[in-house]
Amino acid sequence: MAFTGNYTCTSFKVALLSGEMDFSSDTSQTFKVALYTSDATLDATTTVYSTTNEASGTGYTAGGNTLSIATNPTSDTGGTVAYIDFSDTTWSSSSITARGALIYSSGGTNPAVAVLDFGADKTTVNQPFKIVFPLSGATTAIIRIG
Repeated sequence: MAFTGNYTCTSFKVALLSGEMDFSSDTSQTFKVALYTSDATLDATTTVYSTTNEASGTGYTAGGNTLSIATNPTSDTGGTVAYIDFSDTTWSSSSITARGALIYSSGGTNPAVAVLDFGADKTTVNQPFKIVFPLSGATTAIIRIG
């Protein structure tokens, strides 16, 4: 098992500080989520999207799904946490086995944003494979900086 938890990638944090990532006004950036098998090695040091050990199967295309931003970058009222959230995403009528996923910015070098560990293999057979993102909030959103 190569997944060891959920991570905001360190290279993503550097990209934020250097102005390379923009979740609100840069319409040229598209964020995607790709699925991976348990053989994938993804963690906080992951820097870019790769097809190595990416999941495959009916209803899945390499590169994954395009994500929609559900909550624009915001902060908790009077608090110290900034966060963003994505809408849930589904691969309809799929036959896929995946252990985790990578959120990344498509285009250019496809820089990594976050690693998602499902905790175990998740499998669908001719049914939807769905990633349900947590509720948007300072303590729950999928990407939080505090």
